Amino acid sequence: MRLPLPLLLSGLALTAVACAPVAVPAPTLLASGYATAPVANYDWYLHVDGDDARLAYGLRDSDDLRLGLDCGRGSGRVAVSALGETGARPEINLESGGEAALYPATAEASELTDGVVLSASVPAAAPVFRRFQAVGWLAQRQADDIHAYVAHPGSQARITRFFAFCG
Repeated sequence: MRLPLPLLLSGLALTAVACAPVAVPAPTLLASGYATAPVANYDWYLHVDGDDARLAYGLRDSDDLRLGLDCGRGSGRVAVSALGETGARPEINLESGGEAALYPATAEASELTDGVVLSASVPAAAPVFRRFQAVGWLAQRQADDIHAYVAHPGSQARITRFFAFCG
């Protein structure tokens, strides 16, 4: 049986597409399309002091922190702290692995920057935090900017320990 030329050409095109190399997507993408990757020298650090714990993303042993999560043992709540620009809307917008959430916050003048410190209380079992535990990164959207805070290999266990501590 002889195939008409247009059908033969479309069949050859499909075969060529099927055999073409396929680009592998980045392992994790923000909903906005930005790829996530660890940043040199920045990571998630856990500090436990008695019945209080802090998981913070920043430079080890410095005041250069980008996002802080605090809780009391078994409290079921996480106090989220983030830096914002002066005049920023009093809200914290988080994303992780396809989950996104917007939390009302309070804003206070920062003693370390020209901006403000935003604070919000969030349930430890919030879907965005469950995804954070699974994928190892949490992003914060501020106006038109997205900042992804990605755990380095081997440090994701600190995230798991923090949320287990919080309850």
